[in-house]
Amino acid sequence: MSGTAASAYDEESFDVLGDAEPARARREPQGEAEALSREARAAKRTFDILVAGAALVTLAPLMAAIALAIRLDSPGPPLFRQTRGGRRGRPFRMFKFRTMYRTEDGVEVEQARPGDRRITRVGAFLRRTSLDELPQLLNVLRGDMSLVGPRPHALKHDRDFAAQVEDYALRQQVAAGVTGWAQVHGARGPTQTEDQIRRRVELDLWYVRNWSLGLDITILLRTTAVVIQGHNAI
Repeated sequence: MSGTAASAYDEESFDVLGDAEPARARREPQGEAEALSREARAAKRTFDILVAGAALVTLAPLMAAIALAIRLDSPGPPLFRQTRGGRRGRPFRMFKFRTMYRTEDGVEVEQARPGDRRITRVGAFLRRTSLDELPQLLNVLRGDMSLVGPRPHALKHDRDFAAQVEDYALRQQVAAGVTGWAQVHGARGPTQTEDQIRRRVELDLWYVRNWSLGLDITILLRTTAVVIQGHNAI
């Protein structure tokens, strides 16, 4: 991996708060062609709004309890935002529950590692159970994300990955997801090698090319099952 062989990419631990420009991938989606038809996009968006809205109402007490626990455990706000690359590489601010004692801004930050002292006690639990991702339901309602789709990366990592995988940008033909086909197949967490990057992109592109509402429902059910079992599913 040219220039990035020694780097560990942990897509869930970037504190990128700057207003950077969208990442430029080696291959942009061709023309104005859409991966999904207008009808498919409408169905997916309607499903996102209904499910995310219902989930926010149902999970509101849990999210309030998490926010309180974060405030009691360490100083600072319970929520923060990270800049990520979304559909067609456009940047957006992704919400997360804060899991560290401090956050960093800028394009390059020190990555979280096992036993990282920056991670709070509550934060370790939230990361292990993926509960730190719940605020992204707000991103879904705002239209920044979908419930299911390729996970968004930090802007610099979009550029690095695009330099390694020619078709990387094609995964951004659909909205970024809270969970995805790659994640339920074990391609989640740190990405340390070019083979791992290619595997994740292959799974993301399979999802883009084979999308259906039934597939989204299947991925959500599999994600829920993994979270209930106490494993990080995202």
